[in-house]
Amino acid sequence: MTPDGRRVVSASADATLRVWDLESGRALHTLEGHSAGVWCVAVTPDGKRAVSGSFDATLRVWDLEAGRTLHVLRGHDAEVYAVAVTPDGRRAVSSSADTRLRVWDLQTGRCLHTLDGHRSDVKSFALTPDGRRAVSASWDRTLRVWDLESGQALQTLEAHTDAVHSVAVSQDGARAVSASSDRTLRVSDLESGRSVRTLRGHTGDVYSAAVTPDGAAAVSGSADATLRKWDLRTGRSLHTLEGHTEPVYGVTVAPNGRRAVSTSPDRTLRLWDLRSGRQFCCFKCTDRTRACAGSPDGQTVVAGDAGGVVYVVSAGLVGIRGRDLPGL
Repeated sequence: MTPDGRRVVSASADATLRVWDLESGRALHTLEGHSAGVWCVAVTPDGKRAVSGSFDATLRVWDLEAGRTLHVLRGHDAEVYAVAVTPDGRRAVSSSADTRLRVWDLQTGRCLHTLDGHRSDVKSFALTPDGRRAVSASWDRTLRVWDLESGQALQTLEAHTDAVHSVAVSQDGARAVSASSDRTLRVSDLESGRSVRTLRGHTGDVYSAAVTPDGAAAVSGSADATLRKWDLRTGRSLHTLEGHTEPVYGVTVAPNGRRAVSTSPDRTLRLWDLRSGRQFCCFKCTDRTRACAGSPDGQTVVAGDAGGVVYVVSAGLVGIRGRDLPGL
């Protein structure tokens, strides 16, 4: 979603992206150029460009106003799983099944650094809020902390005993929360590289993690079909959020830290009150949902399903309303 909350950029297995106007639900542009499915997309802070990563092993930088490609970023040797743009809008970071991350100059399209060290797929990473470091999560059971200016590895965090699927960083940039197939989450100190807390309670692989803006809590999604809210100071499970009937792959926390949104193959998008641990909305989709994003004001949630439909759910003071943007 663009920072002004007016447009959404969706990425699809049909090898295209689409730019949508949220007010009208109209597709503004279809972005064509990738030769295989598009796995991830990130929008620059000014809302003028997007960067996409594909199973064709490339990234593309797009002009969202004109609907055209600005740069094709080549260098990865396998599918690109994740992409993020630094807060200054100057660089993008990507991770891939080729075990590497890359840092790109968005003005020139040049690869600035190749971050080499993991021994298996890097499915997820998170940037620190200052944009100076990245924390990567790999199937090799480790996390690594990288200096984006030098391209050097600062820390290797060997906390988990199985594949690491997701990582989130606190707003102060001091801690990371990682989710793993070992059924735990780990809270790690990024300065020392030390695991400071283990969060136990899920009975299945943990696929997703998000940290509340105040850094006091985390929310996780698991193969056991539940979410959990955790107190990061004590490691205690505060709430178990039940309602999904299949694994929870995606979770997003609202900017106010009071609500969360989850996605699942059970064809639902669910909204949760994190204070009470209760579900307050279940939006039924036509196919499996996996990815979701929220607007900066926390009032709108966008999700995509495997059937090529993008859903827009508004959670304002007057209630919940939803609509879909067909056409992918």
